This record gives sequence, C-alpha cells and structure tokens, in this order.
Amino acid sequence: MTEASGEPRLLIRGGHRLEGQVAVSGAKNSALKLMAASLLAPGVSILHNVPDIQDVRTMQEVLEYLGAVVDFADGTLTVDTTAVQSQVAPYELVQRMRASIQIMGPLVARFGRARVPMPGGCNLGPRKIDIHLRGLADMGGVVRLDHGFVEVTAPKLHAIDMFLDYPSVGATENLLMAAVMAEGTTTLENVAREPEIVDLCKFLVSMGADIEGAGSSTIRVNGVDEMHPAEHTVLGDRIEAGTFLVAGAVTGGEVEVTGISPHVLDLFSSKLRSIGVQVHENTRSVKVRGDPAGYTTVDVSTLPYPGFPTDLQAQMMVLLSIAEGVSVVTENVFENRFGFVDELIRLGADIRVDGNHAVVTGGQSLTGAIVRCPDLRAGAALALAGLVAEGCTELREVYHIDRGYEHFEEKLQTLGAEVERTTAEPRHS
Repeated sequence: MTEASGEPRLLIRGGHRLEGQVAVSGAKNSALKLMAASLLAPGVSILHNVPDIQDVRTMQEVLEYLGAVVDFADGTLTVDTTAVQSQVAPYELVQRMRASIQIMGPLVARFGRARVPMPGGCNLGPRKIDIHLRGLADMGGVVRLDHGFVEVTAPKLHAIDMFLDYPSVGATENLLMAAVMAEGTTTLENVAREPEIVDLCKFLVSMGADIEGAGSSTIRVNGVDEMHPAEHTVLGDRIEAGTFLVAGAVTGGEVEVTGISPHVLDLFSSKLRSIGVQVHENTRSVKVRGDPAGYTTVDVSTLPYPGFPTDLQAQMMVLLSIAEGVSVVTENVFENRFGFVDELIRLGADIRVDGNHAVVTGGQSLTGAIVRCPDLRAGAALALAGLVAEGCTELREVYHIDRGYEHFEEKLQTLGAEVERTTAEPRHS
C-alpha cells in the first residue's frame, strides 16, 4: 500500500490516557444550512461560532459562485447576498458535499428557480432526494431532471400539507426554507427533530419567518411576503462532543467537553453509562471518566433524533470493541455506514457484518496499522481506535476528517494524545 507524497496523514501513538477540557466548535450540520438560508434575503447576514472546516469552505465557494460576497475570519462568517443573481450551482462544488443541495429551497423561494447537481459527499449509500422534490412539486414547482442536474422552477410557491415518508433532515430543511415565503400556511408532519433543525428555525424566525413547532414532529410555516438578513450564533456540535467523550472513555481518561447542552446527547450518554463510563452533566458541559477494564457491551440501534445518532455509531463501535462481551450494532439510517469495519478489523477488532447489523465481540487488544478514512465519522472513529492501539497507527485520507472537525489533532493533543499530522514520504506496507 502506498500513498502519493504530500498527502496529509495522521500518525497516532496509542497508550496515552486523555485528560482535560475541550471546547466544541459550532455544529457543522447547522452552520452549512444557515449559510444556505442566508440566500433567502438580500443583504448582510452574520453567523458566529462557525467552524473553520472544509465543508464550510466548500459552502462558501458555492455562495460566492452564486454571487454572494463572503468574509470568514475568527469564527464569524458574513454573507452579503445582495448581488446574488445566479440560480445555478456548479457540479464541481456540489459533488464535494451533500449539504450543497440545501441551496435549492432558498433559491426557489427567492428567485423562483434553482438548478443544482445531484449531491455528493460521503459514500454512505443511496441517499435520494425524492422527498425534497415531491414537496417542492406539491408546492407548485416544476421539477426536471437533466443530465445529473435537478432543476426546479416556480414563479410562486404555495402552501402544502405534507406527511414526510421518513423524517429526513435534508428534506425537512429544504422544504422549511422553501415554505417561509410560500403563499398560505404549510404543515409538515413527521419531520426531523434534530437540534440543528431547531437552530435553523431560530435563524429563519430572526429573518422574519413565522414558524411554529420547531423541535416537534409537526412544523407549521405561515408564509411571509419577504425576509430580511439577520445575525445568529451557531449551536455547539453534538457529534464532535460525542467523539471527544468517546476519546476520553476508550483511553480510560477524564475528559470534559464544553459548549454543548447535555440534553442533546441524552441517549448517547445513557449508552455510555450502561457500558460503565461515568458521565457527569453540567448546564453547558459533559464530563466522562472511566476504566476500560470494567466496561461491558450494550446493543446500539441508530435512529433519527432523539434516537441514537448515526454520526456517532462508528465511534461507539470502537468503544464496544474493547468492552467485555458481545454487542449488536444496528444501522437504520444509512445503508453503507459499515464501510469502515474492515479498517477497524485491521487494527484488531473482532466484528462481523450481516446486512445492517454488526456483531462486535469485545475485549480485543488493538494494535497499530496503516488504515484509511472511508468517510468523515469513520475517520474520526479510526483515530479513536489509534488512541488505544499498541504502537503507531497511520491514518490516511484524512481530508474526510477535515471536512467536519475543526483543529481535530490539536484538540486531541491538548488532552494528552500523541498525534501528528505529516506530509512526509509515507512508509510502505
């Protein structure tokens, strides 16, 4: 196995107990949608606590391609959408990141037209946008699929009553943003309830939207004639928080994450406690302490919020790999979310995959090896495995981690991890 010289990699030497405090960044899954929402009104919107990650930079490029002027420094992102005229997003940018599809709703709402390539991002199986398109069509949009592009045109959107086939986060967000200026009252049932949806609703309301039911399974949107720019602070990233809490747990350390409301991790924290990890919650922080020698396995099934987050499934599987016993991890959200299992097995884990179930035989001693990041969350999970593996783990294709984690290795270093980013000539295996 070889890799081109100059490609960044993480070298992780395991065996260090992590201790200390780490502040979570703004939520990736919120910031990207808030940036898209800024397209709804001409003028200058300001977002604070925005993470400096590759996906945010990609969305910045998308907005700039459309004609927006974007300034991003020290966690504050300013978007001036006054000069936006284009309603066509470029293939090269949208293929990098699935969240780019979220510009569709705002563009149709403001300009009556959007032309967006089918989205890319992590390879987690077929994540269709049928619900997005059906909702926009019901609202009066004419939907056309053309050579890998989706084009929606609608001189004026009207309200709908719609029950979503599945509580899709992306569809909820797109239809919500389209509905804010639709004529009449839109009722969306069986919608996603994620905290990031609530954050988007708060921003939209500050822009002039009339929304009821944020955080519940039914959202009502009373259409308004126009929106205006606004200022908003992005909520803390619960997935980043969970990742660093697992880092503390797998190393038998004591780690506190700050800048997060504990209730958004209720089920995740409950699973940690069942395994044997001590979890202490404060108003805006969560602390873990544990001893892997006393951990026992639990079964985990991913579900839309408030269920167990699919974005923390891979990290939890690392913890289950070193706990005593046999557990079953069931993935109910994405079809290809076990793509990282082969890499985790290379480090010594004992896992057997059967469809959407993974049987994890715990109590394993992990050893360092060369592994690759197949996607964003899997990359973070493999880094956690490297923290407890004997010897050195070389993690390749770390651009996946850079898409969603701000200063990932630096934060691990502050907790006592021995991790280094390098672009030196790679070794061979």
